[in-house]
Amino acid sequence: MAGASAISIQQKVILDTIYKVDQGEWKVLILDDGSQKLVNGVVREDDILELNITHIERIEESRPANKEMDAVYLLSPLPHIVDCVMADLQRQRYRRTFLIWTSVLRPDLQTRLDKSGMARQHIVQASVLNIDYYPRESHLITFRDPWSFPTLYHPACNHLVRQHLDDLAQKIVSICVSLGEYPAIRYYSPQSKNHEARVLCSHLARFAQLQLDHYAQYNNDFPPPSPRPRGLLIITDRSLDLFAPVLHEFTYQAMVHDLLPLTEGDKVYYKASLNQSQPGKDQEISEKDSIWVKYRHLHMKDLLDQLVQDFNAFKAQNPQFADSEGPATINGIKDMLAGLPKFQEGKEAYSLHLTMTQDAMTVFQEQRLADIASVEQSLATGLDEDYRKPKNLADQVVRLLDDDAVLFPDRLRLVIQYLLYRDGLLPTDVQKLLLHARLPSQDSEVIYNLELLGAYITRVLKDTRPGAQYQFGKEEAQPPPTDGSGLSRFDPALKVILEKLSRGTLDQTIFPFTKPHLDAADGLMGQDNLSQASLRSAKPTWARTRPSASEPKQRILVFMAGGATYSESRACYEASQSLNKDIYLATSHMLTPSLYLRQVGDLSVDRRRLDLPSDRPKPRAPDHLFEKEVPPPPPAKPLEPSLDKMQKLRLHEEGLLSMPTNGSAQDRKQTLPTSSSSSGRLAKDKEKDGEKKKKHHFFSSKR
Repeated sequence: MAGASAISIQQKVILDTIYKVDQGEWKVLILDDGSQKLVNGVVREDDILELNITHIERIEESRPANKEMDAVYLLSPLPHIVDCVMADLQRQRYRRTFLIWTSVLRPDLQTRLDKSGMARQHIVQASVLNIDYYPRESHLITFRDPWSFPTLYHPACNHLVRQHLDDLAQKIVSICVSLGEYPAIRYYSPQSKNHEARVLCSHLARFAQLQLDHYAQYNNDFPPPSPRPRGLLIITDRSLDLFAPVLHEFTYQAMVHDLLPLTEGDKVYYKASLNQSQPGKDQEISEKDSIWVKYRHLHMKDLLDQLVQDFNAFKAQNPQFADSEGPATINGIKDMLAGLPKFQEGKEAYSLHLTMTQDAMTVFQEQRLADIASVEQSLATGLDEDYRKPKNLADQVVRLLDDDAVLFPDRLRLVIQYLLYRDGLLPTDVQKLLLHARLPSQDSEVIYNLELLGAYITRVLKDTRPGAQYQFGKEEAQPPPTDGSGLSRFDPALKVILEKLSRGTLDQTIFPFTKPHLDAADGLMGQDNLSQASLRSAKPTWARTRPSASEPKQRILVFMAGGATYSESRACYEASQSLNKDIYLATSHMLTPSLYLRQVGDLSVDRRRLDLPSDRPKPRAPDHLFEKEVPPPPPAKPLEPSLDKMQKLRLHEEGLLSMPTNGSAQDRKQTLPTSSSSSGRLAKDKEKDGEKKKKHHFFSSKR
């Protein structure tokens, strides 16, 4: 994939910022929970430690003071994190403070720092990085915010929408700043929908425009000079395409996320074993896996053969590991040991992908997805496999709904697609469809909740509203497929939009500009009709014809509010390649069909059950940061050798040891002997000692 990787861009921003902080001095790096996730996603710890960083600490944890060391704080701009910073400043935990925020600090929090005398005394430098986003792939960026969907579409969350849109706009601006783009902005404005959320994109586009203009006003070096044409920001939301989240997609990445039990969090794992005798272990699927990056958008019908072919080539490139009947030689063993780590890594990678591919195809066959997908493609495209108007679709859908081999989630997806295809049915017909599907009662809530996203589920008897228009469908009929790809005729709306955008034919009533009088010339620029000059380059582009592949590509950032699908991510990669653009997809979170249906179903539950971050107790700075530090204990006195009672008594009698006087009378009685026999023996001993001393003239009267 050509073009700058979002991962590399964010990595460079972080490392360059740390490197430029007081070069040559050793420092400690302080992170919080949020900023640590940002840093760990793109930067190795070893790369940070090479920048004169002695070690990395968490600001929420208990830490020893280090008054001889400077500290670089890379923190999230949150109220409780500001409290942690103030606690460190009051303790004077470090010598000097370099404060870096991942995004813009709220005005009230900034004012608090500005008014603090301790902050003015110890903070040497304060800056903002604008990196509050998570690059998941080279051209796929998420905010890791699945709560964005209910916040935008749940009826009980209307009062949260404005602040949430402002937060989304700030993150979008962070991406633009990292990319060095001051783009023209276009947004989705549905013309035939009347749902309440239809104005989300226009509001979000306006907020993003205001924040971009504000950033450019106070940062004279933005945007940086570049030979690229001016970038473009397209803002859409989930209502743009209601088919994509429920359709079965048979490219590798989308299929395994739909059918296999992947463990998804900050990272993605799948449990696989190298052979049947070994227990499975979680293996990470990421950009570091070259096989995954190469094949994730390949259709499954081609993938298995390609993986086997590549694995055989991999073994041929490592002949030292092939089974050999001849005796091993010293040089042969040395070659094996030298190549063992790389071979083992490659072997595990191929094993993982062969396992995932086989497991996905097993599910495909067991769940009869070939029959289901054939009907789905006709519903989503409005055309059959011969690219003609489909016939008897209702009978085909009912036949599948009556089939016990079809799972309930697949029946729900079929019902939704048929209702979208028909643009709603009479209420009685909807009930008949649900009776055939025999769905659980909560699934009917999922169906009717789609109206909150602009779908029509029911219609009246004499409704004059036309059926589904496929306003983003293909403009011309395609020839029947000859390569067996009839199960993948559907293209996400996003791909069609990008193609029309490149040709300069994207309807401005559906995708207007935020500044039509200023940006229309830039935003209408297509690959085939370059007619404007870049705002960042003094060299005009009006005299150029079609750009060559070596020229800098225009960057297009697509933001999908409410979550994006893996088919839409694939569409952006494919459009980048075919249109000679550099297209990035950003979204709040990635959607699988099961997650999407669950989130749509939650739109009718009590808001208190959603567990929104805004409804949780506000995080607080840990109490231990404000506690007084316990002074270190004094050094322990050296221990005297222990003496038994008789030794102590003799030393006392000889005047070399004084008896304790602070004990009780009872203690002193126990210390001294009290019997008369003991007194007699002591008297005789004294007389003998006196005689010996006289013999040695110790008491001679001669002077």
